[in-house]
Amino acid sequence: MKKLNYLKPLLNFFIIGLIITTLSRLVLFFIFNERVTLIEDYWRIFTIGFRFDVIMLCYLAVLPAALLTFLPSKVLSKLNWFFNGYFILFLFLFLFMELATLDFINQYDTRPNRLFLDYLIYPKEVIGMLVKSFLPSLIITGLFLGFALFFAFKYGKRVFYTQPAHYKTKLLFFPILAFVIFWGARSSLTTIRPVNASNAIFSSDQMTNSLGLNSLYTVAFAAYSLKNEGNVKKYGRMDEFEAYNRVKKYMDVTDFIDDEVPFLHIEKPDSIGKKYNVVIFLQESLGAEYVGILNGLPLTPEFDKLAQEGLLFTNLYCSGTRSVRGIESVVTGFLPNPSESVVKLSNSQQGFYTLADAFGKQNYDTSFIYGGLSNFDNMASFFNGNGFNNIIDETDFDNDGKKYAFKGVWGYSDEDLASKANDYFSSLGDKPFFSLMFSTSNHDPFEFPDGRIELYDKNKNTVNNAMKYADYSIGKFFELAKKEKYFKNTIFIVIADHNTRTFGKSLVPIHKFHIPALIIAPNVKKGSTYDKMASQIDIPTTLLALSGITTNSPMPGRNLLKLPDSTKGRTIMLFHETYAFKVDNEVIIINPNAAPLQFRVEKDSIFTPVKLNEELAKDALAHIIASSNLYQKRKYKIK
Repeated sequence: MKKLNYLKPLLNFFIIGLIITTLSRLVLFFIFNERVTLIEDYWRIFTIGFRFDVIMLCYLAVLPAALLTFLPSKVLSKLNWFFNGYFILFLFLFLFMELATLDFINQYDTRPNRLFLDYLIYPKEVIGMLVKSFLPSLIITGLFLGFALFFAFKYGKRVFYTQPAHYKTKLLFFPILAFVIFWGARSSLTTIRPVNASNAIFSSDQMTNSLGLNSLYTVAFAAYSLKNEGNVKKYGRMDEFEAYNRVKKYMDVTDFIDDEVPFLHIEKPDSIGKKYNVVIFLQESLGAEYVGILNGLPLTPEFDKLAQEGLLFTNLYCSGTRSVRGIESVVTGFLPNPSESVVKLSNSQQGFYTLADAFGKQNYDTSFIYGGLSNFDNMASFFNGNGFNNIIDETDFDNDGKKYAFKGVWGYSDEDLASKANDYFSSLGDKPFFSLMFSTSNHDPFEFPDGRIELYDKNKNTVNNAMKYADYSIGKFFELAKKEKYFKNTIFIVIADHNTRTFGKSLVPIHKFHIPALIIAPNVKKGSTYDKMASQIDIPTTLLALSGITTNSPMPGRNLLKLPDSTKGRTIMLFHETYAFKVDNEVIIINPNAAPLQFRVEKDSIFTPVKLNEELAKDALAHIIASSNLYQKRKYKIK
C-alpha cells in the first residue's frame, strides 16, 4: 500500500470533510430531535447524509486526483502550496456553511439554498441584520473559523503533503481511482441520471429531509441550477396549449380575445360609472397566525377594528415565502414559477403586465412607496420597466428635509411610510392614482421607535412586538387618510406578502401560507367576510374589477366577488422548490424529478396520503408549464 501514499492528501481531505459534515448533522439531529424522531425511519438522514457528503467530496476531488496522477513527482513537489490551499479552502467552506446552517434552518426551516445566494448581493441590509440579530452566532462562527484556520495553516502542509510515486504505478491505478470518484460523484451506476437533491426526500417533513444533505451541496446545487432558470422539465412535461387550456378551467373567464396572449380577456368592472383610486398596503411577513380576528395572537387591534369597515378575507393563501413572491402575486397576478419570481428575472424587466401598467393606461398616477432602498430584490428595475411612474424610497426620505420617527437597518419605519404616502396621495389633488406601499419594520432585527405600543413580549426587538408595531402603523395610515379628500374615492387593501418563518412537518406547511387581507372601499360591504379558500393571485383581479375601469388583462386569477358559490376554492403555493396545488381539501405536491403525490388535508396541517387523481395532477403541472411558457415567450402582457 506504500505505493499509494501519493493519494494520502486526497484521503485526508475526505476524512476531514466527512468528520465536519457528520458532526454537524449529529448536532442538528440533537437540536431538532423532538421533531426529527417523529419520522419512523429518521435514521436515514445519516445514511443519506453520508451519500451526499461523498458526492460533494468526489466532485471536489476530480482536479487534485488528476493532478496527482498525471503530473511528475518533481512538478508535484513544487505544487504543495496549491494542494494545501485547495484542500483548506474547500474544508473551510464546508465548515463555514455548516456553522451557518443552524441559524438558517431556524429562519427558513431548511438548509441554506437559493435564498442564501440571493442575500449575498445585498451586503448593507444583510450585514446590518446579522450584526443586530445574530451577533452571538457571528462571534461563535468567527472563533470556530479562526481556530480552524490556525490549525489548518499550522498542520496543513503535513496533512496534505504530496509524496513521490512511480509514474507507472499511478497510471495503472488511475482507472480504479477514476471509477471510484465517478461512482462516488454520481452515487449510482444503475440509473441514467446522477443522484440529486430530490433523492434525499424520504419523509413528509421538508426540514428533516434537508438534514440528509450538507449545506455546501445545497448552495452549490442552487448556484448550478441558476443556469436552468425557467426550465421546468424537472417537474414534468406537457404541451403548452394543453397547459393553457387546463389553467383556463380554473379561471372565471369564458371569452379570450387573443391566441397570442393565452389568457388575455376584457376585465369589466363590477359596477359601471365611477373610477376609484387603488392603494395596496403590502405588509412584510404578517401571517394569519399573528392576526387576532383570524384566531391568531392578539397583536393586531388596529387591523381587527378596521375589519369592521371593510371586507375581510379569512381563507387566503400566499404564493411563496419571500417578498418578491408576494409582490409578484398582488401586483402582476402571475402564476408562481418554481425558478424565481418575475421581479428578478431578465425577460420580465420590461413589457410585463402589472396593475400599474393597466392603471397607467387609464391616466392614473402610479407609484411604489417604500421606506428602504428600492434596489433591494431588484424591485426598482422591475417597477420602473413595468408601469410605475414614481418610485419613492429611502433616498427620498433622506432628502426631503422632513423629520421622521425612526430609521433602522431596513430603512424608515412603517409610520414614516404611512406619513410619506399620505402626503404624496394628498399632493395629487383630483388625479386618480394607483400605489403599492411596502412596509419594512416587521423584519429581522425587528427595529421600531419607542413608546408606540404596549409591548407584547418583555424584550423589545421580537417578532411579536414588530407585528404589533406594524399594526399600529396600519392604524396610523388610516387615521391620516381619513382626514384627506382622497379617502372617500379610494380602494385600500391591506395584505401580507407572506408569513414570517415558514416551517412545518409537511412537505409544504400549508398553515404557514395563510395570510390576512382586508379591502376597505366605498363599494364593499362593511364588516363582511369572504370565507372561501382563495389565492394571493386572485387579489389583483378582484381589485381591478372593483376599481371601475375596463381594461384588457392576462391575469389568470379570479374575481372573488363574482365567483359562483359552486366553484371550488383553489390556491397555489411554492415552498422552496416544492409546488403545491390545492383544490378544496385535496392537494397535489410536486417535487423536482419526482412523481407527484396527493394528500387530503384537514386544518391545513393534517396530511393523509390518498390515491393520485391523474387529472388533478395534470392540472397542477399545467400551472407550472403555463407559467414558464408565458415568461419564456413573453406572453404576459397587454397588446
